Amino acid sequence: MFRDRNEAAVLLAKKLNPYHGQRPLVLAIPRGAVPMAKIIADMLDGDMDIVLVRKLRAPDNPEFAIGAIDETGWTYLAEYAHQVVGDSTYIEQEKAIQLEVMRERRNSYTPIRPPLDPKGRIVIVVDDGLATGSTMIAALHALRAKHPQKLICAVPVAPPETLAKVTPYADEMVCLQVPELFYSVGQFYQSFPQVSDEEVVALLRKNDE
Repeated sequence: MFRDRNEAAVLLAKKLNPYHGQRPLVLAIPRGAVPMAKIIADMLDGDMDIVLVRKLRAPDNPEFAIGAIDETGWTYLAEYAHQVVGDSTYIEQEKAIQLEVMRERRNSYTPIRPPLDPKGRIVIVVDDGLATGSTMIAALHALRAKHPQKLICAVPVAPPETLAKVTPYADEMVCLQVPELFYSVGQFYQSFPQVSDEEVVALLRKNDE
């Protein structure tokens, strides 16, 4: 059990300490991981930015991911996606919705600069935990195409089956807890509030100063 995201970030940064001094690029999956990425980047003397991906939501359960999509439109679908949905029209509609959300977020989060370039850099992708792993897979796939020197996935907690599914997409996996009994990421935090768009914008602006 982690006290909050800040404690989880500090513990991750300690595990990632071998990359201190190599100016790693620490990328957060918004929104929950953005405060964590800031802490990790500061502790490792690296740079912080975001990687935009969105989960594709199940029709009757928006918290359940049937896949994920990146800013280019590349889509990862879970093996159970078509069983859950049964209609590819819904998936196309959901993809369009999430692409529009990412366009709006990019305009809001980093309106005056392009994303930091991961090419040739040690890249650490951070989230506050993995459930299905869909968004992390989409993020790692998107970043791999940009030719980083090394691609690292760093999360506080993930169930073993998700960890096994995500690990092939990264060069290194850093995960602090791998519990057999897993219901949601939030169950492993004493405090797990929503992170707002305003907090994300404020952190990114402060980071750019």
